[in-house]
Amino acid sequence: MSKNRRRRPRGRHSSVRNVPLRTHWLLLTTLVLTLSAALLLQGYTQHLFDSTPDAAPRERGPGTSVPETIASGGPVIEGAAGRTAAPAARTIALTFDDGPDPVWTPKILDVLRRNDVRATFFTVGTRVAENPDLARRIVDEGHQIGLHSFTHTDLGAASAWRRSLELRETQLVIAGATGVTTPLLRPPYSSTNKALGDADWSAAVQAGKEGYLTVLTTLDSQDWRRPGVETIVAAATPKDTAGQILLLHDAGGDRTQTVAALEQLVPRLKASGWTFATVGDAVALPKAVQPAETADRWQGLALITAIRTSDWILEALSWLLWAAGAISLSRAIAVFVAARRHVRMRRRPWGAPVTEPVSVIVPAYNESAGIEAAVRSLVASDHQVEVIVVDDGSTDGTAEIVEALGLPGVRVIRQQNAGKPAALNTGIAAASCNLLVMVDGDTVFEPDAVRMIVQPFSHRRVGAVSGNAKVVNRGGLLGRWQHIEYVVGFNLDRRLFDLAECMPTVPGAVGAFRREALLRVGGVSDTTLAEDTDLTMALCRDGWRVVYEERAMAWTEAPASLGALWKQRYRWCYGTLQAMWKHRGALTQRGQAGKLGRRGLVYLLMFQVLLPLLAPVVDVFAVYGLVFLDPVRILGLWTAFLLLQALMGLYAFRLDGERPGPLWSLPLQQFVYRQLMYLVVIQSVFTAIAGSRLRWQRMERYGSLQVPATPSERLPDHAFAPEAPPAPEPWAGTGAVPYRGHGADPAWASRPSAPIPPSPQNHIWPSHDHRDL
Repeated sequence: MSKNRRRRPRGRHSSVRNVPLRTHWLLLTTLVLTLSAALLLQGYTQHLFDSTPDAAPRERGPGTSVPETIASGGPVIEGAAGRTAAPAARTIALTFDDGPDPVWTPKILDVLRRNDVRATFFTVGTRVAENPDLARRIVDEGHQIGLHSFTHTDLGAASAWRRSLELRETQLVIAGATGVTTPLLRPPYSSTNKALGDADWSAAVQAGKEGYLTVLTTLDSQDWRRPGVETIVAAATPKDTAGQILLLHDAGGDRTQTVAALEQLVPRLKASGWTFATVGDAVALPKAVQPAETADRWQGLALITAIRTSDWILEALSWLLWAAGAISLSRAIAVFVAARRHVRMRRRPWGAPVTEPVSVIVPAYNESAGIEAAVRSLVASDHQVEVIVVDDGSTDGTAEIVEALGLPGVRVIRQQNAGKPAALNTGIAAASCNLLVMVDGDTVFEPDAVRMIVQPFSHRRVGAVSGNAKVVNRGGLLGRWQHIEYVVGFNLDRRLFDLAECMPTVPGAVGAFRREALLRVGGVSDTTLAEDTDLTMALCRDGWRVVYEERAMAWTEAPASLGALWKQRYRWCYGTLQAMWKHRGALTQRGQAGKLGRRGLVYLLMFQVLLPLLAPVVDVFAVYGLVFLDPVRILGLWTAFLLLQALMGLYAFRLDGERPGPLWSLPLQQFVYRQLMYLVVIQSVFTAIAGSRLRWQRMERYGSLQVPATPSERLPDHAFAPEAPPAPEPWAGTGAVPYRGHGADPAWASRPSAPIPPSPQNHIWPSHDHRDL
């Protein structure tokens, strides 16, 4: 796209408000922070979840700090006071850990209901959040509910702050799901009093200070081993008449054996005179479970909602990322295949050589830094040209610099500042040739660029040609990154667009047009900020072919600072969105217009709008994967993605005859440049949705363009008549290879220039409805 932007022209656009947007950045920040919080919560609750069975062998530290009264006391411990309690004789408390589980908890509850037995369920906070209805059923059916930590973590090995967090969050989700709170705590991986280590005792003491009773066990059913129903029943049967707290599980895998063992164990123990009770009733705890306070209830509901929402977000993100990855891979394959086919297609000649002279229009506003180099390069062309510099109210002496050069075939037209589209239209009106080349004032042409870019006009359907713009100021990382983007991104895409006959943009830096085509679409419009994209789409909708000639090379200045780059790309992207909306009717048209709509516009929407909008999500998810998932796998995927980009880069650089050295900066590009480009798209979309108008801007010039080393041949003034003979080849002996040939339609080549009426408003073209061809 062109870079020569200026302030909005006065007149009918002066009433449009230029509203600076700030709320959209606040919204974007809020969304990213919300997403980050959701993924952090998801990572904490799911990927820090320890699924090791409770009674699995673990390394226990010394227990020298555990009081003897605790080690030999009852299984219910008040850690802060150092007291214990035990169930009454011939009383057994069934306890179930790790639930609630949507499959096994209901089956166990059904067994207990049929046998009229009440039990205690030590629940994991994350599972309560996933299955709040089951937690509610546990309480409603008269069972007690207790805490088994939030993520089934080893509280003895956890820090003090995490212990508090685990217990508080579990209490909240229980309150939110059931409306009650409980002081009963079963630490994960705990067993009997004698197995307490110093770390376990420290956790029990801290829990006691926070109001919790630690409930250990006296009998382990061994159901976590799945040893068989009879073995479970035997291990769960008391050996004497002392009161027992029995460990069972209602989650953590297949609990078929546990359910079957309960069916046998409960009737057998009842027949032996055993009484079944909850832990609270077994040790005579007054009000072990109490109604939750309103604040805790609402906080719990909010936490449950957040956890379930994070589950949904992660699932949606997973699908989106798979889809984005598949689409990106498909795009890479499509671009690669298209590039190869394009290379073979371009080996065929266009047709008879196009030798008719060309009018080159240079709109200029404060281009003093590079205008001399630009004009000299055009005059040095090995094709007959007239150069028309339209000075759009410059204040830095741009026009004076051109006039002082005294070059033949160069004209300067001065006008009041009215914007680039008006300057282009002025130049078109003054041109004397049928073929027109439009070039920015910060661009230097190769000697054969004009000749190359007009050769496709030998085909009558070709209305415009895109040339190959290259970055001249490649120094530093920013310059290298833009150089890579021009070669890999822009030029590979143009090959695909050319092959698919849906070219959306002929860049302002180097583009050629047929006069007739410009007349039919009404010239250059100023209704969007991307007049080059707007004009190209209008030509496609009018039935013209727009092609890419990679051999027509021109050198242009790229922004040298992040701020300047942001402004340029923001304007490009916003202008492209405007043009896409303006020409959305192409989606339902047929012929060449339909190709633009259903191929070009859809491609732009998918890969230049929708995918960049997902970029912050991808980056946040990548960090999430490094922290909570397998970092080796995440790094492997990132490396594979980078390798794919590098391979595409090597191929694109080879096609363009560039040295691959700058590609070493690709990894760094992912951390700065890529994010900047994505933020540009996000800003542009928000601006478009808000209905604000972006001000016309002009890129800062750096004077990095150089005057051609070889002086141009002086062309006579009569060289610009339509029937003028071919120009001499001034670059002979300089290493440039003369182009031999591909074509012009003789009838078209001899056609005289169409007269163009001038207009005082610089809008020289009448309104024109696009024809569906």
